[in-house]
Amino acid sequence: MALPLDLAAVVSTTLEGIFYGFSVFMFGVTLYILQQNGRRLDRRVNYRMVAISWALLICSTAHMVIDITRVCNGLVYKRDTFPGGPIAFFSAPSETTFIAKNIVYLFQTLLGDGVLIYRCYVVWQSWLIIVFPILLWFWIGAAGAIAIHASSTVPEGSGTVFVTKVGQWITAFYASTLATNFLVSTLLGYKIWKSNRRTSRMRQGSLLPVVRVIADAGLLYSAMLTAALACFVQKSNGQYILLDIVTPIISITFYMVIIRVGLAATHRSTDHHSSASVDVVSGHLHHSRGHSGSRSGGGGGRVLTVGELEGQAHPMGRLQVHITKMRETDRATFEAEAENDTGSELDRKVSGLDRQIGI
Repeated sequence: MALPLDLAAVVSTTLEGIFYGFSVFMFGVTLYILQQNGRRLDRRVNYRMVAISWALLICSTAHMVIDITRVCNGLVYKRDTFPGGPIAFFSAPSETTFIAKNIVYLFQTLLGDGVLIYRCYVVWQSWLIIVFPILLWFWIGAAGAIAIHASSTVPEGSGTVFVTKVGQWITAFYASTLATNFLVSTLLGYKIWKSNRRTSRMRQGSLLPVVRVIADAGLLYSAMLTAALACFVQKSNGQYILLDIVTPIISITFYMVIIRVGLAATHRSTDHHSSASVDVVSGHLHHSRGHSGSRSGGGGGRVLTVGELEGQAHPMGRLQVHITKMRETDRATFEAEAENDTGSELDRKVSGLDRQIGI
């Protein structure tokens, strides 16, 4: 039994609302991570990433509002006035809200894929690597624009997106963005994995967590696109549901990379700082140096008890304590700074660049 279009509209809007709520929460966490990253590295906030985060949120919000309006029009306001009723309303390719939501989806897809391609450039530092992804990116924009234009010219009651010339352009759009996402994610993962192998003997940390973060985000987005493409090829109305879910998924995959690596960065930064603590219960003053590359053996920090301090020749004299604060930044920490700055620290540490490039 085929999924009715009016039911598909209700289900898709409901699920989109759930994922939209997650994306809004992750947007707030992303802004916090970016702000903390700027403070931790003693530099300005990466306003490029902030702007992209806001742009993705605006796109997701606009798409959500359009879908709510579309459901209200199809099931309430135009239920008895639109020729053919709700089923015909939701199946019409030239309906105004359908055109509007697809314009927003196209812009958000281009934004998300563009950020991914730029990350690839920052990591590889080579235009030759991203020539083909850039060509695919332009093709995505062209295919999407042609599909939207073709939808707007379909006469009312002439059929759905499956039986008109719109279908071939939508198929090309889905296939192109899926290929771009898979190709660029693979290039990113390979470069970081290769750098990890080359430098593994020089440090204790590993870059493989960065590969996992990129792979998780790429697989999530690719799975949604593959399912949407399969449904469209099979002329299933389930593609309407997946189409609405993909919009917040684009934002979520962008936010999750910054959040996961940002939290890892904060944890590693804390572990690599030297610390001083006072054990009040035992009366010991401890001073430790957070230098992970130091050798074990003699030369460790001296522990002074309160009794030893009181037994000095001048107990009432002024005690001066000199604490040397040492910080070691190894390549294991760049997995955090890499995606928090979305690639700039990764490129600087691997390629030895003097400048920082924000993504």
